[in-house]
Amino acid sequence: MKVVNPATERVIKNINIDDHHSVEEKYRLAVKAQQSFARSDIPARLEIVKNFSALLLKQETKLASLLTSEMGKPMAQARNEIRGARSRITYFLEKSKQVLSDDVVLEHEDFREVIIHEPLGVIANISAWNYPYLIGVNVFIPALIAGNAVLYKPSEYTVLTGLELQKLWLQSGLEQGLFQTVSGGGGVGEMLLELPLDGYFFTGSHVTGKSIYQKIAKKMVPCQMELGGKDPLYITSKNHKLAQVAKAVVDGVFYNNGQSCCAVERVYVHKDVYHDFINVFVKEVKQMKMGDPMNEEVFIGPLARKEQVAYLQEQVDDAVANGGKVLSGGKAETRQGYYFQPTVIINTTHEMKIMIEESFGPVIGIQMVDDDQEAISLMKDTAYGLAAAVFSDDQQQALNIMDKMDTGTVYWNCSDRVSPRLPWSGRKQSGIGVTLSEAGIRAFTKPKAYHLRSKI
Repeated sequence: MKVVNPATERVIKNINIDDHHSVEEKYRLAVKAQQSFARSDIPARLEIVKNFSALLLKQETKLASLLTSEMGKPMAQARNEIRGARSRITYFLEKSKQVLSDDVVLEHEDFREVIIHEPLGVIANISAWNYPYLIGVNVFIPALIAGNAVLYKPSEYTVLTGLELQKLWLQSGLEQGLFQTVSGGGGVGEMLLELPLDGYFFTGSHVTGKSIYQKIAKKMVPCQMELGGKDPLYITSKNHKLAQVAKAVVDGVFYNNGQSCCAVERVYVHKDVYHDFINVFVKEVKQMKMGDPMNEEVFIGPLARKEQVAYLQEQVDDAVANGGKVLSGGKAETRQGYYFQPTVIINTTHEMKIMIEESFGPVIGIQMVDDDQEAISLMKDTAYGLAAAVFSDDQQQALNIMDKMDTGTVYWNCSDRVSPRLPWSGRKQSGIGVTLSEAGIRAFTKPKAYHLRSKI
């Protein structure tokens, strides 16, 4: 398999992909290693995770550079991702022992009721390319702390990072077999679905996630899906600092080139502030620096996937054909690499693909609304349910709108952020299950109930 740099379109490296034989062998190693690992105590596992986090810090520049070269993420953002991953690891280190401890829920004379949390066993982590460190640690850190073994399938667009993660775990003191990278495309992912694994944790597109979910259902094992979104953001009439709002919205839309499941994908603006907001927003967009992602000052790099360039162009052309007006960008850059200009389109409606279909790129449609009720109706007009944001000087107004959102996450005066302390989950076509928070730690365990009577 060829690993291509999306900024230069040059082959970085050729790697061997896994086949049925190697996948099955990795599974056998995982089963054997997990049986003894499950009997180890949690402090010993936490010590290994601490070593892993320390290696991320020590090798930050090398790891960030590798990620930038194979996926196109600007270098400064690659560094931020690794630092963010270490922050999440810190949360897991601090909370896991408490969360995974036995729960004595009743203690009465000669009778006790206790809940213990056993590891699932060997799990598959089929991960995504847009945030391989952040999305990865959401799964494999609590999974390992809980006593599981992990077969980690990185995206083919970040396979070098996936292979590096395996090296880091071995250097951290993790027994061979407990974390193994499975390399290849969708066909290799299908091989994992055929194995008798004890859980499946997928991050990616709705189409692929639905297919996996249907195939795994007959196994009756945990199957979590973190899928896409079409996240809305609404700017109410009660906003008196539109310049600051515009900066925040630009970051929510265009960070990581818009290649985030929780990126802002459609914006609604109250008519009273619409024109003023558009002016300051477009000004902010045009100040973003696009170029070589290895340059620490670049904010917009290339798209990770070549085919996404044509997909985004189709969305833009469809919007224009249906009355949309392009105020910035609107086409691919005429340079080597998979670059698409940061694009702002106004006069949008829900008759346009850009307002209803996931974009996953540096494009945004902006629609004017007459009042809060119209905004709520449009924000809810989606098959997805990941996140929704409201910008308002009035907290109660924002809360009233947020309460009506059928999404796993809501934001007031911020967007496109994830906290390890809060559950990350989707509704409807945005997925099922939860990562992060205490619930995301216990997601990698199966509870066992003990009824204990000391006297008969």
